[in-house]
This record gives sequence, structure tokens and C-alpha cells, in this order.
Amino acid sequence: MHTVNTPMTGPRYWAALCIASVLGANMGDFVSNILHLGHTYGLAPEALIFGIILLAESRLRTRTEAYYWLAIVTMRTAATNLGDTMKHELAIPWLVALGGLAAALVAVQVVEKILTVRHPDEVATGIPATNVFYWITMLIAGTLGTVGGDYVADVIGLDVGLGTVALGSALAVALSARMFLGLVGRASYWGTVVLVRCAGTTAGDYFAGRHGLNWGLPVSTAVWAVLMIGLLLLWRTPDRSAPSGVYAATGPR
Repeated sequence: MHTVNTPMTGPRYWAALCIASVLGANMGDFVSNILHLGHTYGLAPEALIFGIILLAESRLRTRTEAYYWLAIVTMRTAATNLGDTMKHELAIPWLVALGGLAAALVAVQVVEKILTVRHPDEVATGIPATNVFYWITMLIAGTLGTVGGDYVADVIGLDVGLGTVALGSALAVALSARMFLGLVGRASYWGTVVLVRCAGTTAGDYFAGRHGLNWGLPVSTAVWAVLMIGLLLLWRTPDRSAPSGVYAATGPR
């Protein structure tokens, strides 16, 4: 993605990512259970929507971070369905799924480090370059979070309520380390994203499911969508719009 369409890390970014995680968890279940596409058949239209978002961002001259957040929610929705496919359709053992996804996440980062040069805008935004490796890693992180959140709730036995509290507490520690200890490298970023995804999984189930507040998927999905739109519109950041010609200077990321 172009630099002007990428948000900067900070409290607003992580708050929006947390809401997007809960929203994507609910949307994944909405696609599976309400639209009756199951865990697997929703992946193709989600991939198509994601491709359209990236194509629009690369072709249109509109400068807005809406492209980024739409891509994030779509990717999180797909990750929910992919994680559920691994658990329910493929019946992959929990620890095998968790270990395999963690290894895949690390492997993609190693390959990216070997094949690419670090983009200078990472220093300015705090987000790794939003190239193909970024979105592959985001999908893996979201899938790992889906499996990890369900593992905490179902296998460890904390259920969705205590699971959300435990994972939310771990996330708070990770965010505090980033803000107060200066741990802002790629490992810290992706580790925090995984925790966001884990906590979002249990939180989404808590708000929508019968073991929690039992809002139901349509209501819970709508509420979190409104919350995310409201946060992004009301909590504004300083204008980072680049001068004319920035697209030629930075190129797509």
C-alpha cells in the first residue's frame, strides 16, 4: 500500500486493531453460520474482496486509510474461517495447528528479511512495509489468533469470559512494553498482533455467543462495525497527506 494510506502505530492504531479483531471474528462466524457458507466456502469471496480492495488502493488516487482498515477486517474475517477450517473440517490437533502456524509466521518473516530491504517508512509509521509478506503474515497471525483464542477458551478451560480477561491482560502487558520500554521492532509488532487476534477471538465469542452476553452474530457484528467506524472518524490523527507526486516517489507497498 502507499504510505499515505497506511496509519501510524500508537494508541489509536492498536485500539482500532482490537476492534477490527473482534469485528472480524464475528464476521467470520456470520459468513459461516448466518450466510451458511460454512468455514471453507467463504474463503473464496473473502479473497476476492481483499483483492478488490488492494486493486482499488493501487489504482485510485483517493488518499485514505480506509483501504488499510477494510483490508484488515477482510483479512481477519478470512483468518477466522481458515482457523475454523483447520479445527473443524481438517481436524488438525490443537498443538500441531498452533505450532505449525507459529513456525509459518516466523518463516515468512525470515524469508522477507532475506529477500527484501527494510522500507524507510517503517520508522515513520511503526508498521512493517505493507507488501505481500505483510498480508501473508497478517493472515497467518489472524489464523493463529483464532486457534489460540479457542485453545485458551475450550482446551485450557477458561471459557470466553475469563479467556478474554486473561488474553486481554497479556495484550495490555505487550502494549505497555511497546509504549514504555520502546520494544517496537518487527518481533514485538507481530507478537502483539497475535495477542490482539487471540483476545479478539474470545471477545467476539463472548459478545455474540450464548456463553457470554448472547447478543447474536448480526447484532454483535453491527455493533462492532459501528464502533470501529466511529473510532476512526472521531479519533483523528495529524494529516500525513503527502504532496502531489508522492505516489510516484513511494510507489505501492
